[in-house]
Amino acid sequence: MIHSTAIVHPSARIAEGVQIGPYAVIGEHVSIGSGTWIGPHAVIEGWTEIGPDNKIFQFASVGAIPQDLKFSGEKTYLRIGARNTVREFVTLHLGTESGGGETIIGDDNLFMAYAHVAHDCRVGNRVILANGATLAGHVSVDDFAILGGLSAIHQFSRVGAHVMISGGAMVTQDIPPFTIAQGDRAKTVGINVVGLKRRGFSEESIAGIKQAYKIVFRSGLRLEEALATIANDLEMDETLTAFVDFIRGSERGIAR
Repeated sequence: MIHSTAIVHPSARIAEGVQIGPYAVIGEHVSIGSGTWIGPHAVIEGWTEIGPDNKIFQFASVGAIPQDLKFSGEKTYLRIGARNTVREFVTLHLGTESGGGETIIGDDNLFMAYAHVAHDCRVGNRVILANGATLAGHVSVDDFAILGGLSAIHQFSRVGAHVMISGGAMVTQDIPPFTIAQGDRAKTVGINVVGLKRRGFSEESIAGIKQAYKIVFRSGLRLEEALATIANDLEMDETLTAFVDFIRGSERGIAR
């Protein structure tokens, strides 16, 4: 299942059922899980761990050293879960020692052509990065987030679960879960109602998110006052707790 023109280091760990296409290059410290398909001319290097049933298309660059001038060749990692799709010319980089030493990508994600995940990022599960979407270093993207084409996320920013970021958005602050963000510099403009309905959120839960959103973004209250109002006036469930906890944990501030 390994094409005769592929270059696979003898120390690379290749599980059963892996397919490696023509002219692909697999480095010394790479581990590839069962059922994974590697397209022609893909390059996988560094201390990279890839789980089962991934698809990595032609010309993708996986596990290259960070584009960080502080990086000096230390042993750092890229860890990729299961069933991810990595399309053409996507770049996924190793971590840095100062940033925790690893870039982590979960399961069932789609990275469209030319998407970029920089060093020390954390990408959850079922995330979509559309064409040309870019994560700077140390960015966190939670489950089910969708980043539109040519959007860019500033380093150390966080994107919450079930967020929709519009194409071309320039995100410089944290985007709370369940919201939509757009613009340069991106601001939240509403609730991702369509996405929440598609993922099985109840009408009651969506109504609660809408109320919480209005209190934080439309009431004119200071942030701490708004969060206190949510806790006092709304029936807190798991969804609202996640919304409030994300905002309280923001270090860069939220995009209000």
